[in-house]
Amino acid sequence: MIKDQSTQQQDTTDSTTGTQKTSKLALAALSTVPLLMVLGNSMLIPEFPKIKTALNINQFQVGLFITLFSAAAGLSIPILGFLSDKYGRKIVIIPSVILYGIGGLISGLGATLLGKSYLIIMVGRVVQGIGAAGTAPIVMAMVGDLYKSNARSEAMGVIEAANGMGKVLSPVLGSLVALISWWALFFSYSILAVPISLAILFFTKEPTQEKQKDQVGAYFKKILQIFQQKGPSLLVSLLAGMTVLFILFGVLAHISDVLEKDYNLQGLIKGLVIAIPILFMSSFAFITGKILKQKGKYFKIAIIIGLSIVGLSLIFLPFFDNPYIYISILTLMGLGSGLVLPSVNTLVTSSTTSQQRGGVTSLYGSVRFLGVAVGPPIFSLLFGINEKVMFWSGTGVAAVVIGLVFIFLKEQKLIPGGNKQQGKQPE
Repeated sequence: MIKDQSTQQQDTTDSTTGTQKTSKLALAALSTVPLLMVLGNSMLIPEFPKIKTALNINQFQVGLFITLFSAAAGLSIPILGFLSDKYGRKIVIIPSVILYGIGGLISGLGATLLGKSYLIIMVGRVVQGIGAAGTAPIVMAMVGDLYKSNARSEAMGVIEAANGMGKVLSPVLGSLVALISWWALFFSYSILAVPISLAILFFTKEPTQEKQKDQVGAYFKKILQIFQQKGPSLLVSLLAGMTVLFILFGVLAHISDVLEKDYNLQGLIKGLVIAIPILFMSSFAFITGKILKQKGKYFKIAIIIGLSIVGLSLIFLPFFDNPYIYISILTLMGLGSGLVLPSVNTLVTSSTTSQQRGGVTSLYGSVRFLGVAVGPPIFSLLFGINEKVMFWSGTGVAAVVIGLVFIFLKEQKLIPGGNKQQGKQPE
Protein backbone atom coordinates (compact mmCIF):
# COMPACT_ATOMS: atom_id res chain seq x y z
CA MET A 1 0.00 0.00 0.00
CA ILE A 2 2.84 2.38 0.85
CA LYS A 3 4.50 1.59 -2.46
CA ASP A 4 1.28 2.26 -4.32
CA GLN A 5 0.83 5.60 -2.54
CA SER A 6 4.39 6.70 -3.24
CA THR A 7 4.04 5.70 -6.89
CA GLN A 8 0.82 7.68 -7.10
CA GLN A 9 2.40 10.72 -5.45
CA GLN A 10 5.41 10.57 -7.75
CA ASP A 11 3.14 10.18 -10.77
CA THR A 12 1.05 13.16 -9.64
CA THR A 13 4.13 15.32 -9.17
CA ASP A 14 5.52 14.33 -12.54
CA SER A 15 2.21 15.05 -14.27
CA THR A 16 1.98 18.46 -12.62
CA THR A 17 5.50 19.30 -13.74
CA GLY A 18 4.72 18.10 -17.23
CA THR A 19 1.57 20.21 -17.35
CA GLN A 20 3.48 23.34 -16.43
CA LYS A 21 6.02 22.73 -19.19
CA THR A 22 3.51 21.80 -21.86
CA SER A 23 2.60 24.66 -24.17
CA LYS A 24 -0.29 24.96 -26.55
CA LEU A 25 2.25 24.52 -29.33
CA ALA A 26 3.25 21.14 -27.91
CA LEU A 27 -0.38 19.99 -27.70
CA ALA A 28 -0.92 21.23 -31.25
CA ALA A 29 2.11 19.23 -32.42
CA LEU A 30 0.84 16.11 -30.66
CA SER A 31 -2.59 16.63 -32.20
CA THR A 32 -1.16 16.34 -35.71
CA VAL A 33 -0.24 12.70 -35.07
CA PRO A 34 -3.77 11.27 -34.65
CA LEU A 35 -4.83 13.54 -37.50
CA LEU A 36 -2.22 11.90 -39.75
CA MET A 37 -3.10 8.43 -38.51
CA VAL A 38 -6.78 8.76 -39.32
CA LEU A 39 -5.98 9.95 -42.84
CA GLY A 40 -4.59 6.47 -43.43
CA ASN A 41 -8.12 5.12 -43.70
CA SER A 42 -10.53 8.00 -44.06
CA MET A 43 -8.83 9.65 -47.04
CA LEU A 44 -9.17 6.46 -49.10
CA ILE A 45 -12.84 5.70 -48.41
CA PRO A 46 -14.38 8.37 -50.71
CA GLU A 47 -12.17 7.13 -53.55
CA PHE A 48 -13.11 3.44 -53.21
CA PRO A 49 -15.16 3.49 -56.44
CA LYS A 50 -12.18 4.85 -58.44
CA ILE A 51 -9.79 2.37 -56.83
CA LYS A 52 -12.12 -0.56 -57.56
CA THR A 53 -12.31 0.41 -61.21
CA ALA A 54 -8.56 1.05 -61.60
CA LEU A 55 -7.53 -2.23 -59.97
CA ASN A 56 -10.53 -4.26 -61.21
CA ILE A 57 -11.42 -5.47 -57.70
CA ASN A 58 -14.71 -5.83 -55.80
CA GLN A 59 -16.12 -4.03 -52.74
CA PHE A 60 -14.84 -6.65 -50.32
CA GLN A 61 -11.32 -6.48 -51.73
CA VAL A 62 -11.20 -2.70 -51.57
CA GLY A 63 -12.47 -2.93 -47.99
CA LEU A 64 -9.30 -4.86 -47.18
CA PHE A 65 -7.41 -1.59 -47.69
CA ILE A 66 -8.93 -0.62 -44.34
CA THR A 67 -8.90 -4.06 -42.74
CA LEU A 68 -5.21 -4.94 -43.31
CA PHE A 69 -4.02 -1.48 -42.29
CA SER A 70 -6.05 -1.59 -39.08
CA ALA A 71 -5.28 -5.25 -38.28
CA ALA A 72 -1.53 -4.64 -38.63
CA ALA A 73 -1.82 -1.65 -36.34
CA GLY A 74 -3.90 -3.53 -33.79
CA LEU A 75 -1.41 -6.40 -33.56
CA SER A 76 1.61 -4.09 -33.31
CA ILE A 77 0.26 -1.65 -30.72
CA PRO A 78 0.93 -3.74 -27.56
CA ILE A 79 4.60 -4.13 -28.51
CA LEU A 80 5.06 -0.44 -29.20
CA GLY A 81 3.16 0.40 -26.03
CA PHE A 82 5.64 -1.66 -24.03
CA LEU A 83 8.57 0.07 -25.76
CA SER A 84 7.08 3.49 -25.03
CA ASP A 85 6.76 2.67 -21.33
CA LYS A 86 10.30 1.34 -21.21
CA TYR A 87 12.19 3.87 -23.34
CA GLY A 88 9.90 6.88 -23.71
CA ARG A 89 7.08 8.13 -25.91
CA LYS A 90 8.93 10.29 -28.45
CA ILE A 91 11.48 7.60 -29.28
CA VAL A 92 8.54 5.46 -30.43
CA ILE A 93 6.31 8.13 -31.98
CA ILE A 94 8.84 9.70 -34.36
CA PRO A 95 10.11 6.45 -36.01
CA SER A 96 6.50 5.28 -36.23
CA VAL A 97 5.46 8.39 -38.15
CA ILE A 98 8.40 7.86 -40.51
CA LEU A 99 7.46 4.18 -41.01
CA TYR A 100 3.90 5.29 -41.71
CA GLY A 101 5.25 7.48 -44.51
CA ILE A 102 7.39 4.64 -45.88
CA GLY A 103 4.31 2.41 -46.06
CA GLY A 104 2.54 5.05 -48.11
CA LEU A 105 5.54 5.23 -50.43
CA ILE A 106 5.51 1.44 -50.96
CA SER A 107 1.79 1.49 -51.81
CA GLY A 108 2.30 4.43 -54.16
CA LEU A 109 5.06 2.65 -56.02
CA GLY A 110 2.95 -0.49 -56.18
CA ALA A 111 0.15 1.54 -57.76
CA THR A 112 2.39 3.23 -60.35
CA LEU A 113 5.87 2.03 -61.27
CA LEU A 114 5.17 -1.57 -60.30
CA GLY A 115 2.14 -1.99 -62.54
CA LYS A 116 -0.89 -1.45 -60.30
CA SER A 117 0.05 -4.41 -58.13
CA TYR A 118 -2.72 -5.06 -55.62
CA LEU A 119 -0.34 -7.27 -53.60
CA ILE A 120 2.39 -4.62 -53.27
CA ILE A 121 -0.18 -1.96 -52.40
CA MET A 122 -1.41 -4.24 -49.61
CA VAL A 123 2.16 -4.80 -48.38
CA GLY A 124 2.54 -1.04 -48.14
CA ARG A 125 -0.75 -0.81 -46.22
CA VAL A 126 0.51 -3.38 -43.71
CA VAL A 127 3.77 -1.44 -43.23
CA GLN A 128 1.77 1.74 -42.86
CA GLY A 129 -0.46 0.07 -40.28
CA ILE A 130 2.55 -0.98 -38.20
CA GLY A 131 3.71 2.64 -38.27
CA ALA A 132 0.23 3.83 -37.27
CA ALA A 133 0.44 1.60 -34.18
CA GLY A 134 3.04 3.91 -32.69
CA THR A 135 1.21 7.14 -33.42
CA ALA A 136 -2.17 8.01 -31.89
CA PRO A 137 -2.19 5.40 -29.07
CA ILE A 138 1.25 6.48 -27.83
CA VAL A 139 0.32 10.14 -28.16
CA MET A 140 -2.69 9.43 -25.98
CA ALA A 141 -0.36 7.92 -23.35
CA MET A 142 1.95 10.93 -23.60
CA VAL A 143 -0.95 13.35 -23.09
CA GLY A 144 -1.97 11.24 -20.10
CA ASP A 145 1.54 11.73 -18.70
CA LEU A 146 1.52 15.47 -19.30
CA TYR A 147 -1.86 16.34 -17.80
CA LYS A 148 -3.43 15.72 -14.42
CA SER A 149 -6.93 14.31 -14.19
CA ASN A 150 -8.91 17.57 -14.32
CA ALA A 151 -7.00 18.96 -17.30
CA ARG A 152 -6.74 15.54 -18.90
CA SER A 153 -10.38 15.47 -20.01
CA GLU A 154 -9.94 18.70 -21.95
CA ALA A 155 -6.63 17.58 -23.47
CA MET A 156 -8.18 14.27 -24.51
CA GLY A 157 -11.02 16.23 -26.06
CA VAL A 158 -8.47 18.15 -28.11
CA ILE A 159 -6.75 14.93 -29.22
CA GLU A 160 -10.06 13.29 -30.13
CA ALA A 161 -11.13 16.49 -31.91
CA ALA A 162 -7.89 16.32 -33.93
CA ASN A 163 -8.69 12.70 -34.71
CA GLY A 164 -12.16 13.78 -35.80
CA MET A 165 -10.76 16.73 -37.75
CA GLY A 166 -8.64 14.24 -39.66
CA LYS A 167 -11.86 12.46 -40.58
CA VAL A 168 -13.37 15.82 -41.58
CA LEU A 169 -10.43 16.86 -43.74
CA SER A 170 -9.76 13.44 -45.20
CA PRO A 171 -12.75 13.16 -47.57
CA VAL A 172 -12.09 16.69 -48.86
CA LEU A 173 -8.32 16.29 -48.96
CA GLY A 174 -8.67 12.86 -50.53
CA SER A 175 -10.96 14.23 -53.23
CA LEU A 176 -8.54 17.06 -53.98
CA VAL A 177 -5.48 14.79 -54.12
CA ALA A 178 -7.40 12.31 -56.27
CA LEU A 179 -7.82 15.04 -58.89
CA ILE A 180 -4.21 14.16 -59.72
CA SER A 181 -4.90 10.42 -59.54
CA TRP A 182 -6.12 7.85 -57.03
CA TRP A 183 -2.55 6.62 -56.50
CA ALA A 184 -1.43 10.11 -55.42
CA LEU A 185 -3.25 9.46 -52.13
CA PHE A 186 -0.54 7.01 -51.06
CA PHE A 187 2.32 9.40 -51.80
CA SER A 188 0.58 12.15 -49.81
CA TYR A 189 1.08 10.12 -46.63
CA SER A 190 4.84 10.16 -47.17
CA ILE A 191 4.84 13.91 -47.71
CA LEU A 192 2.78 14.65 -44.59
CA ALA A 193 4.90 12.39 -42.39
CA VAL A 194 7.97 14.64 -42.74
CA PRO A 195 6.73 17.90 -41.12
CA ILE A 196 4.76 16.02 -38.47
CA SER A 197 7.77 14.00 -37.29
CA LEU A 198 9.81 17.22 -37.17
CA ALA A 199 7.08 18.98 -35.16
CA ILE A 200 7.11 16.21 -32.56
CA LEU A 201 10.90 16.29 -32.42
CA PHE A 202 11.24 20.02 -31.84
CA PHE A 203 8.02 21.16 -30.14
CA THR A 204 7.30 18.46 -27.56
CA LYS A 205 9.08 17.43 -24.39
CA GLU A 206 8.29 14.45 -22.21
CA PRO A 207 7.86 15.01 -18.47
CA THR A 208 10.71 13.76 -16.30
CA GLN A 209 9.49 10.56 -14.72
CA GLU A 210 10.60 7.06 -13.91
CA LYS A 211 10.37 4.60 -16.79
CA GLN A 212 9.22 1.07 -16.09
CA LYS A 213 12.13 -1.34 -15.70
CA ASP A 214 10.41 -4.72 -15.83
CA GLN A 215 11.17 -7.46 -18.28
CA VAL A 216 8.51 -8.20 -20.86
CA GLY A 217 6.84 -11.01 -18.89
CA ALA A 218 6.67 -9.03 -15.64
CA TYR A 219 5.47 -5.94 -17.47
CA PHE A 220 2.52 -7.65 -19.12
CA LYS A 221 1.73 -9.37 -15.83
CA LYS A 222 1.29 -5.92 -14.29
CA ILE A 223 -0.93 -4.90 -17.19
CA LEU A 224 -3.06 -7.98 -16.51
CA GLN A 225 -3.22 -7.04 -12.83
CA ILE A 226 -4.55 -3.60 -13.78
CA PHE A 227 -7.38 -5.22 -15.72
CA GLN A 228 -8.05 -7.56 -12.79
CA GLN A 229 -8.16 -4.63 -10.34
CA LYS A 230 -10.30 -2.40 -12.55
CA GLY A 231 -12.44 -5.34 -13.58
CA PRO A 232 -15.34 -5.01 -16.01
CA SER A 233 -15.29 -1.21 -15.81
CA LEU A 234 -12.14 -0.97 -17.90
CA LEU A 235 -13.22 -3.71 -20.30
CA VAL A 236 -16.61 -2.16 -21.11
CA SER A 237 -14.92 1.22 -21.58
CA LEU A 238 -12.69 -0.35 -24.24
CA LEU A 239 -15.71 -2.03 -25.80
CA ALA A 240 -17.62 1.27 -26.00
CA GLY A 241 -14.76 2.97 -27.86
CA MET A 242 -14.42 0.05 -30.26
CA THR A 243 -18.16 -0.06 -30.94
CA VAL A 244 -18.41 3.59 -31.97
CA LEU A 245 -15.55 3.23 -34.45
CA PHE A 246 -16.86 -0.11 -35.75
CA ILE A 247 -20.19 1.52 -36.60
CA LEU A 248 -18.68 4.79 -37.87
CA PHE A 249 -16.27 3.21 -40.35
CA GLY A 250 -18.77 0.57 -41.42
CA VAL A 251 -21.27 3.30 -42.26
CA LEU A 252 -18.70 5.56 -43.92
CA ALA A 253 -17.51 2.80 -46.25
CA HIS A 254 -21.12 2.15 -47.23
CA ILE A 255 -22.00 5.85 -47.58
CA SER A 256 -19.24 6.43 -50.12
CA ASP A 257 -20.96 4.07 -52.56
CA VAL A 258 -24.48 5.29 -51.72
CA LEU A 259 -23.67 8.95 -52.40
CA GLU A 260 -22.17 8.11 -55.77
CA LYS A 261 -24.67 5.50 -56.99
CA ASP A 262 -27.94 6.80 -55.54
CA TYR A 263 -27.33 10.55 -55.42
CA ASN A 264 -24.72 10.95 -58.17
CA LEU A 265 -22.37 12.85 -55.88
CA GLN A 266 -18.72 12.52 -56.86
CA GLY A 267 -15.29 13.97 -56.21
CA LEU A 268 -14.99 17.04 -54.02
CA ILE A 269 -18.74 17.42 -53.54
CA LYS A 270 -18.99 13.90 -52.17
CA GLY A 271 -16.01 14.53 -49.91
CA LEU A 272 -17.64 17.67 -48.52
CA VAL A 273 -20.90 15.83 -47.85
CA ILE A 274 -19.13 12.99 -46.02
CA ALA A 275 -17.21 15.57 -43.99
CA ILE A 276 -20.35 17.19 -42.52
CA PRO A 277 -21.28 14.55 -39.90
CA ILE A 278 -17.63 14.02 -39.00
CA LEU A 279 -17.19 17.75 -38.44
CA PHE A 280 -19.95 17.63 -35.88
CA MET A 281 -18.31 14.63 -34.21
CA SER A 282 -15.00 16.47 -34.00
CA SER A 283 -16.57 19.65 -32.66
CA PHE A 284 -18.66 17.82 -30.09
CA ALA A 285 -15.64 15.81 -28.94
CA PHE A 286 -13.86 19.07 -28.18
CA ILE A 287 -16.90 20.47 -26.34
CA THR A 288 -17.37 17.23 -24.41
CA GLY A 289 -13.74 17.33 -23.27
CA LYS A 290 -14.17 20.85 -21.92
CA ILE A 291 -17.39 19.99 -20.08
CA LEU A 292 -15.92 16.85 -18.53
CA LYS A 293 -12.88 18.85 -17.41
CA GLN A 294 -15.15 21.18 -15.46
CA LYS A 295 -17.39 18.47 -14.03
CA GLY A 296 -14.83 15.72 -13.41
CA LYS A 297 -17.63 13.13 -13.68
CA TYR A 298 -20.59 12.04 -15.81
CA PHE A 299 -18.36 9.95 -18.10
CA LYS A 300 -20.71 6.97 -17.88
CA ILE A 301 -23.76 9.10 -18.67
CA ALA A 302 -22.00 10.65 -21.67
CA ILE A 303 -21.10 7.20 -23.02
CA ILE A 304 -24.66 5.87 -22.63
CA ILE A 305 -26.26 8.94 -24.23
CA GLY A 306 -23.73 8.92 -27.06
CA LEU A 307 -24.22 5.24 -27.87
CA SER A 308 -28.01 5.71 -27.68
CA ILE A 309 -27.84 8.51 -30.26
CA VAL A 310 -25.66 6.38 -32.56
CA GLY A 311 -27.97 3.36 -32.27
CA LEU A 312 -31.17 5.36 -32.82
CA SER A 313 -29.65 7.11 -35.85
CA LEU A 314 -29.07 3.75 -37.52
CA ILE A 315 -32.71 2.75 -37.03
CA PHE A 316 -33.98 5.61 -39.20
CA LEU A 317 -31.36 5.63 -41.98
CA PRO A 318 -33.03 2.97 -44.22
CA PHE A 319 -36.31 4.92 -44.39
CA PHE A 320 -35.07 8.08 -46.12
CA ASP A 321 -34.10 8.71 -49.74
CA ASN A 322 -33.67 12.46 -49.32
CA PRO A 323 -29.91 13.17 -49.13
CA TYR A 324 -30.40 16.13 -46.80
CA ILE A 325 -32.30 14.06 -44.24
CA TYR A 326 -29.81 11.26 -44.70
CA ILE A 327 -26.87 13.53 -43.90
CA SER A 328 -28.77 15.09 -40.98
CA ILE A 329 -29.21 11.68 -39.40
CA LEU A 330 -25.54 10.90 -39.97
CA THR A 331 -24.74 14.20 -38.26
CA LEU A 332 -26.62 13.02 -35.18
CA MET A 333 -24.50 9.89 -35.23
CA GLY A 334 -21.43 12.13 -35.30
CA LEU A 335 -22.68 13.99 -32.23
CA GLY A 336 -23.16 10.71 -30.39
CA SER A 337 -19.65 9.57 -31.27
CA GLY A 338 -18.31 12.90 -30.03
CA LEU A 339 -19.85 12.20 -26.63
CA VAL A 340 -18.45 8.69 -26.31
CA LEU A 341 -14.83 8.91 -27.44
CA PRO A 342 -13.42 11.69 -25.17
CA SER A 343 -15.17 10.06 -22.20
CA VAL A 344 -13.62 6.67 -22.91
CA ASN A 345 -10.21 8.23 -23.60
CA THR A 346 -10.20 9.93 -20.20
CA LEU A 347 -11.35 6.82 -18.32
CA VAL A 348 -8.72 4.62 -19.96
CA THR A 349 -5.77 6.98 -19.51
CA SER A 350 -6.78 7.71 -15.90
CA SER A 351 -6.99 4.03 -14.98
CA THR A 352 -3.23 3.57 -14.45
CA THR A 353 -0.01 5.33 -13.56
CA SER A 354 2.54 6.38 -16.16
CA GLN A 355 4.73 3.25 -15.87
CA GLN A 356 2.02 1.11 -17.47
CA ARG A 357 -0.04 3.80 -19.24
CA GLY A 358 1.54 3.11 -22.63
CA GLY A 359 0.54 -0.54 -22.38
CA VAL A 360 -3.03 0.14 -21.31
CA THR A 361 -3.68 2.88 -23.87
CA SER A 362 -2.05 0.70 -26.52
CA LEU A 363 -4.48 -2.11 -25.80
CA TYR A 364 -7.23 0.47 -26.10
CA GLY A 365 -5.70 1.53 -29.40
CA SER A 366 -5.74 -2.11 -30.50
CA VAL A 367 -9.46 -2.50 -29.91
CA ARG A 368 -10.11 0.83 -31.63
CA PHE A 369 -8.22 -0.38 -34.68
CA LEU A 370 -10.08 -3.70 -34.46
CA GLY A 371 -13.36 -1.81 -34.65
CA VAL A 372 -12.13 0.12 -37.68
CA ALA A 373 -10.80 -3.07 -39.30
CA VAL A 374 -13.94 -5.17 -39.06
CA GLY A 375 -16.49 -2.38 -39.67
CA PRO A 376 -16.28 -2.08 -43.49
CA PRO A 377 -16.21 -5.81 -44.36
CA ILE A 378 -18.96 -6.72 -41.87
CA PHE A 379 -21.23 -3.90 -43.02
CA SER A 380 -20.52 -4.92 -46.61
CA LEU A 381 -21.49 -8.54 -45.94
CA LEU A 382 -24.64 -7.49 -44.05
CA PHE A 383 -25.62 -5.18 -46.90
CA GLY A 384 -25.53 -8.26 -49.14
CA ILE A 385 -28.48 -9.53 -47.11
CA ASN A 386 -30.43 -6.31 -46.77
CA GLU A 387 -29.81 -2.64 -46.02
CA LYS A 388 -32.13 -2.74 -43.02
CA VAL A 389 -30.32 -5.79 -41.66
CA MET A 390 -27.02 -3.91 -41.99
CA PHE A 391 -28.13 -0.76 -40.16
CA TRP A 392 -30.28 -2.48 -37.55
CA SER A 393 -27.50 -4.92 -36.72
CA GLY A 394 -25.44 -1.85 -35.81
CA THR A 395 -28.30 -0.68 -33.61
CA GLY A 396 -28.37 -4.08 -31.90
CA VAL A 397 -24.65 -3.96 -31.20
CA ALA A 398 -24.99 -0.45 -29.75
CA ALA A 399 -27.91 -1.58 -27.55
CA VAL A 400 -25.94 -4.52 -26.13
CA VAL A 401 -22.97 -2.30 -25.33
CA ILE A 402 -25.24 0.28 -23.67
CA GLY A 403 -26.57 -2.47 -21.40
CA LEU A 404 -23.07 -3.64 -20.52
CA VAL A 405 -21.93 -0.08 -19.77
CA PHE A 406 -25.00 0.57 -17.61
CA ILE A 407 -24.46 -2.59 -15.57
CA PHE A 408 -20.68 -2.88 -15.32
CA LEU A 409 -19.07 0.55 -15.73
CA LYS A 410 -18.16 2.09 -12.36
CA GLU A 411 -16.30 5.25 -13.26
CA GLN A 412 -15.00 5.69 -9.71
CA LYS A 413 -12.83 2.63 -10.32
CA LEU A 414 -11.05 4.36 -13.20
CA ILE A 415 -10.91 8.07 -12.40
CA PRO A 416 -8.92 9.76 -9.59
CA GLY A 417 -10.26 9.05 -6.13
CA GLY A 418 -12.02 5.89 -7.20
CA ASN A 419 -9.80 3.57 -5.14
CA LYS A 420 -9.16 5.51 -1.96
CA GLN A 421 -9.96 2.57 0.24
CA GLN A 422 -7.25 0.49 -1.36
CA GLY A 423 -4.83 3.38 -1.54
CA LYS A 424 -4.44 2.80 -5.27
CA GLN A 425 -5.61 5.78 -7.19
CA PRO A 426 -4.11 7.02 -10.38
CA GLU A 427 -2.96 10.57 -10.60
